[in-house]
Amino acid sequence: MPLWWQNTRAVGGLRLTDEVMMFIMDKLDLVTYEIPFPPEFKITTQIILFLDKFIDCPYYVTNKAVTVTSEKKSMELHLFSGDLRKYGLTKAMKRHE
Repeated sequence: MPLWWQNTRAVGGLRLTDEVMMFIMDKLDLVTYEIPFPPEFKITTQIILFLDKFIDCPYYVTNKAVTVTSEKKSMELHLFSGDLRKYGLTKAMKRHE
């Protein structure tokens, strides 16, 4: 599990490691969707927690973009212009209602 997933907790997210993302891009014929972050966007621990909680498909995060394997999640993130903070806050508030 640690070779594939960044978060190996029982209730963790689906964040992929560097090695697996390279394997997916080089060897598998799996469609991925890259969503760039807005300029000057910073990844924080809160953003990582939002991803773990609200992204229900395997994903990969760099300092410049998030890559997902779901077309639906890709569209949702594009609608927020790649701002994962706004996305996470909106999802959390919607869940709270």
